[in-house]
Amino acid sequence: MNGFWDAMAALAPSVGVAILFVVAIRAMIHADRRERIARARAEAAEDARIVRESRDDTKREG
Repeated sequence: MNGFWDAMAALAPSVGVAILFVVAIRAMIHADRRERIARARAEAAEDARIVRESRDDTKREG
């Protein structure tokens, strides 16, 4: 049974680093996804503003 705990003690640092790596990569992927959604919303709002302004300019001319 002592050999089992020795093996666990040897594997613990690697498992800990692997868990930290997975958590960090997962956080980066989620942050990228949220940033892309926010950027798409901002671009859609900008496009809507441009369309709205072009309609206002057309009404003034006509």
